[in-house]
Amino acid sequence: MKEIRPALFMLLLFTFICGGLYPTVVTGLARLLFPARADGSLIADSSGRVVGSNLIGQPFSDPRYLWPRPSATADFAYNPMASGGANLSPASQVYQKTVDERLARLHAAGVNGPVAADLVQASGSGLDPHLSPPAAAVQVRRIARARGLSEDMVAEIIAAHQEDRQFGFLGAPRVNVLAVNLALDHLTR
Repeated sequence: MKEIRPALFMLLLFTFICGGLYPTVVTGLARLLFPARADGSLIADSSGRVVGSNLIGQPFSDPRYLWPRPSATADFAYNPMASGGANLSPASQVYQKTVDERLARLHAAGVNGPVAADLVQASGSGLDPHLSPPAAAVQVRRIARARGLSEDMVAEIIAAHQEDRQFGFLGAPRVNVLAVNLALDHLTR
């Protein structure tokens, strides 16, 4: 009993500190210092209704919208509970068949010329909310035609939602698909 009592006391103390106090303080500081990020970087439409997150991609297949990267999540596209890549080798026949099918879909939708890799290859998480600027640019004609807008107007909307490298040197320029699609919807209402 002499050894058990201090051990139980330490268990309860550290459970309270590590399982309650510390997470509460960190969450409180995060909400105070970074309120949007701490609550999931949520995006709202023009009426204030939350429609998604800046951090998680969503499926769009309507020709009026900017299409995202393909999702590698298993049971349904962009399932955050099944995040992960397909882990297929570029030498795999299954991988090549999947890429060929995605290319055929893009060509059938009117995307011509070279296609950016991120339009036919899923990201490592399968939930990437961004596209490269070239992947967004090849979709301008299709979106403009489907919405009855000029290609210049669609290109301007995409350019307005392009994010540069973080801190000027990390990552690559990118376009948030959901933000562009919300702007397109707002424009054509």
